[in-house]
Amino acid sequence: MKAVPLTAYPRTLSRRAGAKKLRSQGRVPAVVYGRQTQPQNLEINSTDLKNLIHHSVSENILLDLSVAEDARPKRLVMLQEVQHHALSGAALHVDFHEVAENEKVTIMVPVETTGEAVGVKTGGGILEHVLFKIKVRALPKDLPEVIALDVSHLEIGKAIHIGDITPPPGVEILGDKHISVIAVAAPMTEEQELAAAAEAAAATVGEVEMIKEKKEEGEEGAPAPAGKGAEKGAEKAAAAAKGPEKGTEKAPAPAKAADKGAEKKAEKKK
Repeated sequence: MKAVPLTAYPRTLSRRAGAKKLRSQGRVPAVVYGRQTQPQNLEINSTDLKNLIHHSVSENILLDLSVAEDARPKRLVMLQEVQHHALSGAALHVDFHEVAENEKVTIMVPVETTGEAVGVKTGGGILEHVLFKIKVRALPKDLPEVIALDVSHLEIGKAIHIGDITPPPGVEILGDKHISVIAVAAPMTEEQELAAAAEAAAATVGEVEMIKEKKEEGEEGAPAPAGKGAEKGAEKAAAAAKGPEKGTEKAPAPAKAADKGAEKKAEKKK
């Protein structure tokens, strides 16, 4: 892997507010660290970073990083990670990992395919990309940007495993040698397609039934408060019904008073 030049600057603004201000000025916050060096906060031009990533095959990039006005103006680093905005895709932060020329580095390298598998071309098979990245170890200058695999010889039911890959010179491929990276699967029969469609439909129906059951449970529980209210209403109605009965018991009292008044008037007439 050839080192690409990039210029960085010591970062003066820190924390969240400082990072926002940097981005508004067209700069991206960054940090460089290594086993033998202390982490250092940097900032880089966002346009330079965008062009760097745009012209690279992957984000595994070896850099000759120049730090302006620094005691160590140049250092060999790997572009370790770029954090992107979830919506705009703009770079938010960059991590650089300082490495030594004579020190082996372990990274994840993308896997690409070349050619058209014979099992797909003539047998109607399906090319399955099982692993999109594999782990490799090498000196910085020997690190590959991608691992290209020729799949033109693959027939249906055949696969390329990690152990089948011939690494570039000076590169060691890590991982279980029996794990498949690329495979060609047999095409699905009409019966298998129908079975898969039936399973998907059954899963959908099951989800609908579960939702329906939850709704029914909610509906069964809902009348409880209304029932209590109805009971209270019935009690109030009963109490109201009792009220008039008590009133009717006391009603004759005024009638007695009227009788006494009539008797007094009769005595006066006599």
